[in-house]
Amino acid sequence: MKRLVILGGGTAGTMVANKLRAAIPRHELHITVVDRDDAHHYQPGYLFMPFGIYTTNDVVRSRHRFIADGIDLLLTEIDRVDPTYRAVHLADGRTLGYDYLVIATGVAPRPDATPGMQGALWGDKVHEFYSLPGAQALTEAMRRFRGGRLVVHITEMPIKCPVAPLEFTFLADDWLRKHGIRERTELIYVTPLDGAFTKPVASRELNTALTDHQIALETDFAVEQIDNDTAELVSFDGRRIGFDLLVTVPLNMGADYVARSGMGDELNLVPCDQHTMAALNHPDVYVLGDAGTLQTSKAGSVAHFAADVFVHNFVAEFQGRPATHSFDGHANCFIESGNRKGMLLDFNYTTEPFTGSFPLPAVGPFKLLAETHLNHLGKLAFRWIYWNMLLPGRPIPFIPTAMSLAGKRVESDVGPAATGLSAPEQPSSPTPPPRPAKPRLETKPLATPRPSPVPSASAGRPAPRPSSAPAPVAAAAMASVGGYVDRPGVDSTADPATILPHPIVPKF
Repeated sequence: MKRLVILGGGTAGTMVANKLRAAIPRHELHITVVDRDDAHHYQPGYLFMPFGIYTTNDVVRSRHRFIADGIDLLLTEIDRVDPTYRAVHLADGRTLGYDYLVIATGVAPRPDATPGMQGALWGDKVHEFYSLPGAQALTEAMRRFRGGRLVVHITEMPIKCPVAPLEFTFLADDWLRKHGIRERTELIYVTPLDGAFTKPVASRELNTALTDHQIALETDFAVEQIDNDTAELVSFDGRRIGFDLLVTVPLNMGADYVARSGMGDELNLVPCDQHTMAALNHPDVYVLGDAGTLQTSKAGSVAHFAADVFVHNFVAEFQGRPATHSFDGHANCFIESGNRKGMLLDFNYTTEPFTGSFPLPAVGPFKLLAETHLNHLGKLAFRWIYWNMLLPGRPIPFIPTAMSLAGKRVESDVGPAATGLSAPEQPSSPTPPPRPAKPRLETKPLATPRPSPVPSASAGRPAPRPSSAPAPVAAAAMASVGGYVDRPGVDSTADPATILPHPIVPKF
C-alpha cells in the first residue's frame, strides 16, 4: 500500500484528499491529512465580518465534517519535512513516512515583518482582516469609527485573494454611506502596484471604479514602516500617509516549517512547476493552494482548478498511465463593489481579465469587469458552493477547469499574453503609454476630515523599494510562464473534474 500525506486541511488539502479518496481504493492508497486544529475557516468570509454581513459562526466549521471516511486526520503542528528520507516530523514527536507528499498549508499574515505594524496602535488604529482574530477586532473598530481618514493598504505582493483589499474598500465606502459618515471620511487605497490590479484591462476598469466611488488611489507605495507616534504609513521613497484608521494587509508568508525544511524561498513558498504543481528538486512532492509559487492569484478558485489537474494526473500515474493534463493558471474571482453589486474576473497565465459575459457568450448570466447585482449574488452564493461542492470534491457545473475565451471581448493592445498565442507566435510587446500624473496625498492626518485628497502636480517619484529577490530555485519557478499550448501527451482541453463519477457527500 502506498502512503500519501497531505500537509494542511484547508481548501486545497481537503479537496485533494476527498477527490483522491473517491478515485483510488483504500487498500491501494492510505491518505493522511495533518493540520494544527479541527477548525476549518471559510477565509473569504473574513471580508464580510467587519460590516456585519457574516459572523464567526458563518465562517468556521469542523474539519472532520468535510474529511471523507477512509482518511486519517491528525491534529498537530508540523515540525519539518525531510524530503531525502520521505518523512514528516510532527511537533508531538511522531514521524510520518510517505511515498507522496502534498504541501497545502497556505500562507498567513505576518504583521511582525513590517516595522511598527504591531506597535502601540496595533488593535486600536491599525487592523487587518486576513485572520479570524483580525476580522473580529476590525468589526469592533468599524463600529467605533465616526469619520476621518480611512486607509486600506497592501504591504507587498503576493497575497491570498489579491482582490480582497479592493473589496474591503468598496464595502467600506458603501457601509460609510449607509451610516451617514461617508462625507466625513477620506477613503484611500494604497498599493505597491502601479494600479489597482496586476493586469492592464482589469487595472483600468478597477481604477475607474475607484474614481466613481470617490476613493483616492496611491500607487507604487513600498512601505518602510508604520510610524506609531504620528499615525502614518511611511514609504521607502519618503512619502507619508496619515490615518485615523488603517486597514492593512500584512506581508503574506508560508508556514515556518517550510523554512526549517529548507524547501522554500524567502517568503516560505515552495517553488513548483507552473503546470503540474510538482515541487522543484523534490521528487514525489506537490504543492497545492497558496503554498507554492504559481504565477496566478492565490485564491480558492485557483486551488480548485489546480487540484482538478493534479488529481487527474496523480490518478493516471498511480495507475501506470501517462499524465495528460496541464494547469493553465485559471483564476475566477468575484469582487464585491458595494451597494449590492459586484464584478467578476476570469483569467489565466496567458490571458488577462477582459470584459464580456461569463460563462456563456452573450447569455452570461454574469458580466466580466462590470458592476451588477447578479455578480454580487454570485459572490454570496460562493459560500454555499464552498461548503457543499468545493470541499466535498464535487464538480461545479458550467465552470470548466481550463479557462475559455468564450464570451470575452479580447483587446489586442494589451500585449501578447492576452491573446493566448503560443510563445513562438507572440508578437513583440508594445511599449505602454506613460501613466498620467495623478493627485498626491497630503502627508499628515487631517484635523478636519475632507472627502478627497488635495491634488498637486507630481513630477515623478523616487523608485520604490524593490520586492524581495527570490532564492535561485524560486526564481526558476517564478519565471514568465509561456503560452498555454498542448505539450506532448497533454490534453489541455479536457475537464479533469469529470473523473469523479461518485461525488463525496459531506457529513452534516
